[in-house]
Amino acid sequence: MSGFWFTEEQQAIRDGVLKLCERFDANYWRRTDETGDFPEAFVAAMAGAGWLGAAMPAELGGSGLGLTEAAIAMQAVAESGAGFSGASALHLNIFGPMPLAKFGTEEQKQRLIPRLISGEDRMCFGVTEPDAGLDTTSLTTRAVRTNDGYVISGRKMWTTMAQRATKMLIVARTTPKAEVAKPTDGISLFYVDFDRDRIQAQPIPKMGRKAIESNAVFIDDLHVPADALVGEEGRGFYYLLEGLNPERVLIGAEAVGLGRAALKRAAAYAKDRVVFGRPIGQNQGIAHPLAKCWAELEAANLMVFKAAALYDAGRDCGAEANAAKYLGGEAGFNACETAVLTHGGMGYAKEYDVERYFRESMIARIAPVSREMIFNYISERVLGLPKSY
Repeated sequence: MSGFWFTEEQQAIRDGVLKLCERFDANYWRRTDETGDFPEAFVAAMAGAGWLGAAMPAELGGSGLGLTEAAIAMQAVAESGAGFSGASALHLNIFGPMPLAKFGTEEQKQRLIPRLISGEDRMCFGVTEPDAGLDTTSLTTRAVRTNDGYVISGRKMWTTMAQRATKMLIVARTTPKAEVAKPTDGISLFYVDFDRDRIQAQPIPKMGRKAIESNAVFIDDLHVPADALVGEEGRGFYYLLEGLNPERVLIGAEAVGLGRAALKRAAAYAKDRVVFGRPIGQNQGIAHPLAKCWAELEAANLMVFKAAALYDAGRDCGAEANAAKYLGGEAGFNACETAVLTHGGMGYAKEYDVERYFRESMIARIAPVSREMIFNYISERVLGLPKSY
């Protein structure tokens, strides 16, 4: 960004993504939400345009763009009306492979990442567990060494895209927690084939984003070769940390985009809907909440792109990335709720789409980290308050 606005190149990215998304209208996304069908045509179009490798290094077939440009692209997807149904279909491909790109061997990178960029492979991420949640150091999935590799067994929860994944990036304990100096040690990162003879994935029925399934995953004696290990054994937790800030920024950007889509729909409806002889948007009771939503979305957006700029400059962005995710999630939710209420009874009807936006807006408030953990981070790291947990 140049100051508080996009450069010509960045604006071209936004315009290009919005133009591509015009091919997938409200009816397309309404249909995927109703049927649960994965948006294959949309993902294929984005892959064909090169967006799956936007943030991957150019020498591996990617575009080598920064987090700022990735956030611009993903925000445009959500803002187009695709919401999280569209953004989540791509999200893992944008920054998900970054631990592999940063910590994998040259052979791993050259062999594996181009297949993700082309869409030939699809990846899911196995981190969260039923009994660990945000306490990643308490995960119980184990990877036991063998003569020629590892055997992985355990459970993962909320694993997105496991129904159609060919690969999984997974964290597992290689050294029991009781045997390490620090709880964050002894966790390793693996990139493995999604072997459906050894891995079961059961979709979790959920509130929204039906087309992009989340799963409970059960791994039973999955034998993987030694070269499935990414980086050093026992350092997986630290590799995960490298991807946390970019993910928070992208979620914040997408939430702002979703909120903008809802606000656009609500403003259009408020101009057209006539009650008591005047458009409802002429009433301050309708107009002022919409104006407030605009201000909240724009403020959150500034934090999103400040965090992205800090990351791209190689500077510490932990507080800003967490704040961006929080502010984006809250502003997006408020805009979606206000859009439903602006439509009155029709806001509850699927044909106006805002009810889908509202359901999807909860995602950014819950995942990938709770609001309360964000407040903990800022309390401790920014304000210097004692740790509470």
